Amino acid sequence: MNTENNNTTQATNSTKSIILGIGIIAILMVLIASAGFIFFGEKEDIITGQVEVDEIRIAGKVPGRIAEFLVEEGQSVKEGDTLVRIYSPEVLAKLEQAEAAKAAAEAQNQKAIAGARKEQKEGAYELWQKAKAGLEVAEKSFARVEKLFKEGVVPAQKYDEVLAQLKAMQATERAARSQYDMAINGAQREDKMAAQALVARASGAISEVDAYMKESALLAPSAGTVSEIFPHKGELVGTGAPIMNIADYTATRVLCSVREDKLAKIKHGSKLKATVPALGDKAIELSVVKMKDMGSYATWKATKPRDEHDLRTFELTLKPTASIEGLLPGMTVVLDKGQL
Repeated sequence: MNTENNNTTQATNSTKSIILGIGIIAILMVLIASAGFIFFGEKEDIITGQVEVDEIRIAGKVPGRIAEFLVEEGQSVKEGDTLVRIYSPEVLAKLEQAEAAKAAAEAQNQKAIAGARKEQKEGAYELWQKAKAGLEVAEKSFARVEKLFKEGVVPAQKYDEVLAQLKAMQATERAARSQYDMAINGAQREDKMAAQALVARASGAISEVDAYMKESALLAPSAGTVSEIFPHKGELVGTGAPIMNIADYTATRVLCSVREDKLAKIKHGSKLKATVPALGDKAIELSVVKMKDMGSYATWKATKPRDEHDLRTFELTLKPTASIEGLLPGMTVVLDKGQL
């Protein structure tokens, strides 16, 4: 009897142990599944952006050496402030050449306007009078020889010689008269126009060099803050070489990359909440002003063979809806969860 009771008690204890073991295993499986869901399940992405500002790169047209910096990094400037002076001896030499060319052109122009000098006019007149006197003698000689030729006293050869001399003197007198008229009337209209054109060209060359001279002192095109200066004083800079950057901290923006499956709630003008860790997690509001595809290099590739496809990434440009004191380029901005 006692033996049967002992067997029954052992069977009951064995059943309870099995049930307890199964329960423990079930609880462990639930805990493992929950942990896997928590640690390996799909999480909401944290989307961050970076603050940027508009920057103007200052560069000159004139090659030369940095003579003087009138500003330093971090200094605020106004539009029209002188930033740097560049010394360029080549430009100074070109200015001297242009001024000399203009002086020569103006002298040539004055000569064309004034015409021949008094001595040249008198000399041309004397040559003309000499030719006239020679023509008168030739005409008288021809008249006598012609009369004698008609009377048969002078041979035909003599008549032909005197006639040729008369024609030669007539041509000489016309040429001398033409030279005298030219001296009196001055240069031709075309010559005067050509001289004036030379003056205009020389003036244009001076204006060009003056423009380069102005480029030797670079001015701030707009108000801002000098964010970076590249060369040092005394260094040689070429044409178009960057000298410094001016940042406009009033034109801040935030750039962030967002996968296209997160854009369902986003459109131009949408308002987003964010925080700035560098400002003590300061809460700010941003407005979407631009959405641009970042190209195939930023495409998200699917890793599963089914039910997923490649997704492109878009760059969002966000602007603060209000001025944010202390916001600087390079700071990180974290978008609040649940907005995308």
